[in-house]
Amino acid sequence: MEKKPNVVFVFGDQWRAQTFGYTGNTVVRTPHIDRLAEQSLNLTRAVSGCPVCSPARASLLTGQNPLTHGVFVNDVQLSNRAISIAEAFEQGGYDTAYIGKWHVDGRGRSNYIPPERRQGFDYWKVLECTHDYNQSVYYAGDSDQKLHWDGYDAIAQTEDAIDYIRQRSNHSEFEAQPPFLLMLSWGPPHAPYQTAPDQYRQLYRPEDVILRPNVPESMADQARVDLAGYYAHCTALDDCIGRLLSSLDQAGIAEDTIFVFTSDHGDMLGSQGLTKKQKPWEESIRIPFLLRYPKLEVSRPGATTTHTSAGREVSDVLIDVPDFMPTLLGLADLPIPDTVEGTDYSAYFKAANAKKPSDSTAFLACYHSFGQWRYGMDGGPHNYTGREFRGLRTSRYTYVRSLAGPWLLYDNETDPYQLNNLLSPSSRSNSEVAAELVSLLDHQLREKLEARNDKFQPGIDYIQQWGYQVDDRGTVPYTN
Repeated sequence: MEKKPNVVFVFGDQWRAQTFGYTGNTVVRTPHIDRLAEQSLNLTRAVSGCPVCSPARASLLTGQNPLTHGVFVNDVQLSNRAISIAEAFEQGGYDTAYIGKWHVDGRGRSNYIPPERRQGFDYWKVLECTHDYNQSVYYAGDSDQKLHWDGYDAIAQTEDAIDYIRQRSNHSEFEAQPPFLLMLSWGPPHAPYQTAPDQYRQLYRPEDVILRPNVPESMADQARVDLAGYYAHCTALDDCIGRLLSSLDQAGIAEDTIFVFTSDHGDMLGSQGLTKKQKPWEESIRIPFLLRYPKLEVSRPGATTTHTSAGREVSDVLIDVPDFMPTLLGLADLPIPDTVEGTDYSAYFKAANAKKPSDSTAFLACYHSFGQWRYGMDGGPHNYTGREFRGLRTSRYTYVRSLAGPWLLYDNETDPYQLNNLLSPSSRSNSEVAAELVSLLDHQLREKLEARNDKFQPGIDYIQQWGYQVDDRGTVPYTN
């Protein structure tokens, strides 16, 4: 029987899709990831539909939507009710490993996480959450002793992942060893932005940063400073990707390994006059997704031979975070648990002429928000604190409703920076055309809400239904 492929799944925290050379950014330096894109299935419209840390990570681990697994806000605990990605791969004969940031335990960001709350992962070097990347602690195995990563934690975590890969390839009976699922979760490039190692921060000056056209002048100076630091984190992580890929080559297992690079969600970084995530604009929801598997053969229409998937762009599928688990299981020819709600795109990726799943529209949601949105594109306030929303990202349009009704409508084909909200009274759009689009997209959105049994209630209603406690900011409190 042919050996199953290894899976190495690497993701940064808050790394938006617009911050790579291969996506057209001419300032940031990401040569290793750019090269990886040339060798990979490049899902150019990958989306984080609930773009905030804990909900996205819980969906990654379970293949479920947030109102199913219950982690629709940060710092609450993910239950063991679903079969996790680690458990599904373990049932298929895999060893499993997790290194880095976890952020789905909800019992304090620096507290020990016992084995029964690890969703089935065996090898374990993890902390719930920290953004002190140069004084980062973790717990290893079953010990509750706090250990410290040496220096910048992402580099140290990458070296630990390389050691894990090396140990498996050095075994004298390597061919008989089980395949492995290794997940490496970095904290950067999430803020604080100015904490990457010096050699990377020296590469970027704020005055050299080119802003996206949707950053208002009122935020331009701060955005340039933040982006310079953000880019430094990105280049540091790009070097980590280079070392990881080299380790697979040196171990002789690159051909037998599915390598995925992605992110949990994006970062506004001044676009639309906003910061951070949990917002329905492109900078918050769009994420990278590169999948390299040299043995993945793609049937070309009219061809008598097959070709590897190197460099193939996939722009007609809006893969979302709940889809990652079933797609990886499908690529490994493993059964998908009944608890999974995401879509398995593996058959579509295996054959270029395969029929696309009938609905690849991404569902956007903020169930209970935190924080305050600071400015609008006109420099004035958004008049928002804690706005819930539901929406769609189709191959062309972004449509979003708030509790008050239709809120945003963008034609991303003609307006890629989302500068013209077609629902705004000042929009240059034809009102009849916009009304027809709203009617069509609203019907699709209601179908998705019904399929998810989502009543689109105020966020506090969901908080109360799940028995969560919030502080006076409307945020689930956490301890460091």
